[in-house]
Amino acid sequence: MTGAIIGICVLLVLLMLGVPMVAALLSAVALLLYFSGQWGLSLPQTMVGGLSSYTLLSLPLFVYAGALMNSGGIAARLFTFARALVGWTKGGLAQVNVLTSVFFGGMIGSSAADLAGSGSVLIPAMKRDGYSGAFSAGVSASSSGIGPLIPPSSPAILYSAVTGTSLSALFLAGLIPGLLLGVVFMVTITWLAHRHGYPAFGNFSLREIWRTGVAALLAFGMPGLIVGGLVAGAFTPSEAGAFGVVYAAFLSFAIYRTLSLKGLYQATVAAVQMTGELLGIVALSVALGSALSAAHVPQAFAGLIDTLTIGDSQFMRLLALMFLAIIAGMFIDPLIPVLVPILMPSLQLFGIDLIHFGVLMVMAVVIGQITPPVAMSLIITARIAKVDQWQVFRANMPFFIITLAFTLLLMAVPALSTWLPAHMKN
Repeated sequence: MTGAIIGICVLLVLLMLGVPMVAALLSAVALLLYFSGQWGLSLPQTMVGGLSSYTLLSLPLFVYAGALMNSGGIAARLFTFARALVGWTKGGLAQVNVLTSVFFGGMIGSSAADLAGSGSVLIPAMKRDGYSGAFSAGVSASSSGIGPLIPPSSPAILYSAVTGTSLSALFLAGLIPGLLLGVVFMVTITWLAHRHGYPAFGNFSLREIWRTGVAALLAFGMPGLIVGGLVAGAFTPSEAGAFGVVYAAFLSFAIYRTLSLKGLYQATVAAVQMTGELLGIVALSVALGSALSAAHVPQAFAGLIDTLTIGDSQFMRLLALMFLAIIAGMFIDPLIPVLVPILMPSLQLFGIDLIHFGVLMVMAVVIGQITPPVAMSLIITARIAKVDQWQVFRANMPFFIITLAFTLLLMAVPALSTWLPAHMKN
């Protein structure tokens, strides 16, 4: 147990010092193996075993499909359609920001990719329309958190690979929470717009909605066909990912003709880099979880949770687990492959629904991305808006509080996550 504590402390210290995640994980696992006296060759063996999940084959494919959609100029079409739909309301461009994230999340399912695609368009547009740089960046950072909930979702793929939970069920489980979170953000913007006098952007026009909707129609085919194919059993996850790549390439090259050979090369390089980093982290995270399990850390953690829980309350256990996940998410990115292998024995012991907890873990990822010190979404939007990260965090506070409250609601009402997968299964 002493070796496990030292390994975890080393991991956290290295992350706070800015050491890359792969190097920090490798150092922690090496220390754990040293203190436990395990055979050194167990590290590569465990890493290879951690990558043996069939679901992980879909991860690089979905990442590549998202990169192609991003490079193919899909964000601009989604932006103009969202602007026609809600731009005429109070706080118009802020509303457009949220709706674009809902649309774009259904194409990519990654906060960073959403920000790279839509944030670079929306933040400058909001600043030109009179919004402060900090508020523009804050709205973009929070709205990008909708993407990981709406399928196809990269965090859901990682969670499925680590836990063995059905990927199609996880995709469906995140759909209602993702759409609800978008609605809650838009209601919040309406209140802030009336309070601060944020302007509308343009006038309502059915003709413009029709024109921009037709222009963006084919882009909505990707999430619809992928999720529909998975639910109907027509696709396996890896086949769905391959279909997404072909669809994105065909749409960008042959239909819209917005993707050049240079753009294709850049998208391919970006996808390879992101995939290599994610899979390396997954492999090391499985090794970390195995080493901690050998040191009986999950059992000790489950005992601690039971001690701190008031009564025999599943909600209180979830609250304790989510508190740990959110704290860890403030330092660790990506969170799911690192933390979930450690929590799995506790989840099984307490009988927690893995589909419900999967959605909650995605919410922990979202909260971590807008909470310092790491706060990747705040860092990206602050750079785009050319303002200080802490100014963005303060401007984002209403959306941060709403996100926390929404997470509590998901914990208290599991049916928001579990109803759709159960209904579609029946």
